[in-house]
Amino acid sequence: MDLSPAGSGGNSLPSVGPDGQKRRVCYFYDPEVGNYYYGQGHPMKPHRIRMTHSLLARYGLLNQMQVYRPNPARDRDLCRFHADDYINFLRTVTPETQQDQIRLLKRFNVGEDCPVFDGLYSFCQTYAGASVGGAVKLNHGHDIAINWSGGLHHAKKCEASGFCYVNDIVLAILELLKHHERVLYVDIDIHHGDGVEEAFYTTDRGKYYSLNVPLDDGIDDESYQSLFKPIVGKVMEVFRPGAVVLQCGADSLSGDRLGCFNLSIRGHAECVKYMRSFNVPLLLLGGGGYTIRNVARCWCYETGVALGQELEDKMPVNEYYEYFGPDYTLHVAPSNMENKNTRHQLDDIRSKLLDNLSKLRHAPSVQFQERAPDTELPEPDEDQADPDERHDPDSDMEMDDHKAVEESTRRSNILGVRVKREFSENETKVQDASRVTSERRGLEPMVEDIGPSKQAPADANAMAIDEPGNVKNELENSTKLPDQPGMYHKP
Repeated sequence: MDLSPAGSGGNSLPSVGPDGQKRRVCYFYDPEVGNYYYGQGHPMKPHRIRMTHSLLARYGLLNQMQVYRPNPARDRDLCRFHADDYINFLRTVTPETQQDQIRLLKRFNVGEDCPVFDGLYSFCQTYAGASVGGAVKLNHGHDIAINWSGGLHHAKKCEASGFCYVNDIVLAILELLKHHERVLYVDIDIHHGDGVEEAFYTTDRGKYYSLNVPLDDGIDDESYQSLFKPIVGKVMEVFRPGAVVLQCGADSLSGDRLGCFNLSIRGHAECVKYMRSFNVPLLLLGGGGYTIRNVARCWCYETGVALGQELEDKMPVNEYYEYFGPDYTLHVAPSNMENKNTRHQLDDIRSKLLDNLSKLRHAPSVQFQERAPDTELPEPDEDQADPDERHDPDSDMEMDDHKAVEESTRRSNILGVRVKREFSENETKVQDASRVTSERRGLEPMVEDIGPSKQAPADANAMAIDEPGNVKNELENSTKLPDQPGMYHKP
């Protein structure tokens, strides 16, 4: 499909052929992220991020990206979306004290699916800081930013949900909206991206701006792409976002512990390749994925897609090589499970969604709103040659001058690839003089979520697409779904 680049309000990239030129890619990783542990028997395992990173190193992909260790999000960063009392609870609760806070555990939906574990708040700060940091980089010249520890799309303003505590996606979208009039959110996790949809649901542009695509068990690559490409292509044509956030939840892969789809890694990655082809700033995030050897395979391959590299199927020896036996390959064959999505059903879904999109005004106008104040900028270092390596003046995140942290570098130095860290404390501040407008552009993200199935920031204006599997009757104006606590828990 020949589509116009969605560059209104954003940075379009020059294109040569369907995938355009080589992209400037940055990647956020904290070497401690794999140490966090939800608890025995819990399906969410941050260790998968470490496994992914090891594969990226062994395939030589880290040398082709700018690699950053994220600065942890601060309380005030998280409270751009979340309630103060909820963030205070996450900061103070511990496994030892939780029994003294039964009422708050219930109030904030923290317990079985979303347990209290050692380092919980630091974990939230890490993955949220990485997503916001990625958004900052996109706002200042990078083409693609990657944070596989992010994508926790179920977290609500005032409560945890579905293994998610802080909604890094909403925070990243709010950061992108400082520079882009419209942001598109696309979700290919098997589960409904309800937290992101809900965050922007009550804006003045809610109707038709959230698309949910109901899918049944066993959907394969061909059936999935028969919906994804025409629908997303039309969205890009009509909505014309300045930036795109793609949540790449890997629980939609064949053989996932909690999923029921039958996508191959190539089929899943085809969505990344397609979004990349529009030459619009792209934030790639993780999400679900509970067969961790396949999660690492998938996100490694999709990093290669972001870089325009086709990776060899034979897996190089790595720190977690035994996880990938007996074949030791990057790709795994889908199963022979039944595809319950009939051609007639898929045609009907596509027709209804395209009809809904026809009711959407092209490149909608936006209302001017009060703009968030610029963050003060550290005094530039005259020895620093690359101006992009300095702190984003529009970000609420404080970052250092991207100085390498030697201790962390030693621990993160797989195959000698250095990991940069971002800071900016105790430095002389200067006001950014490059922005003269006092008006904030209207916040208008669009959300798309492809998988089964609280309150919005007052200034948010977004569009979303979501393809929830096992969710029916979602096509009429994308009616809001009720919360479903415990929807993933398996006794």
